[in-house]
Amino acid sequence: MTLSDGEDEPMTDRTFLRFAETLADEAAALGSKWFRKPIDIATKEDLSPVTEADREIEALMRRRIAEAFPDHGIFGEEHGQERLDAEYVWVVDPIDGTRSFVTGWPIWGTLISLTHRGRPELGVIEMPVLGERWIANSGQPGEFVTRTGRREICRTSRCRALADARFYTTSPLYFDDREREVVTRIMQSAATPRFGGDCYAYGLLASGYIDLVVESRLMPFDYMALIPIIEAANGVVSDWAGEPLTFGSTGQVVAAATPQLHEEAIAVLRR
Repeated sequence: MTLSDGEDEPMTDRTFLRFAETLADEAAALGSKWFRKPIDIATKEDLSPVTEADREIEALMRRRIAEAFPDHGIFGEEHGQERLDAEYVWVVDPIDGTRSFVTGWPIWGTLISLTHRGRPELGVIEMPVLGERWIANSGQPGEFVTRTGRREICRTSRCRALADARFYTTSPLYFDDREREVVTRIMQSAATPRFGGDCYAYGLLASGYIDLVVESRLMPFDYMALIPIIEAANGVVSDWAGEPLTFGSTGQVVAAATPQLHEEAIAVLRR
């Protein structure tokens, strides 16, 4: 593992970055093979859907990680946790947006993150059907990779006020009554409120097309990959109290293009 001059400061080196992109390529190819094909759908304990594709993609990713980095931990949505006390832990979501996947909607993605001592240092948002990818490596500018392979540096918008914001949340159904009440205030105040997107909304925020995303009921495999991407693009991401997201966070997430917009959104969410 490569570290910077300070022993306590991790540097996610090019080896990790190349591996993450290769992992994203393989996951995208496998997910695309299953997309819009007949597939069995089961319901998990939390009532969310899961498919054979979810399980097969994650199993592939876990094999590749174990082969390349046998001392690393793994936290996945479908197959549980291994060695979470390891210095490096990979956090993966094989299909973020399974509801979109099973209804033929192309806005689903694969999420990959590498954490160092609990802090996400690398993140990938892979959109297989769209052929788009966001990737960020700690301490370096984040990149958007187009379908043709062109790489563009990501920068969030300069939106500072909620009244000017393009706002997204996946679904109002994912909030409890109290959460829905405060998020409704956000929607009523924002310039352009929209629904849908799952992880795609965060990529669009990093590229400057969306200004604010607020969600709840997320798990570490839903948000760890997003953190390096948003921060590398000069955005801000936290829980609803404004605290950093960790493995122990409650699942309430707010991501904003600027510190000023983030502060205003947090003020509304705290009411």
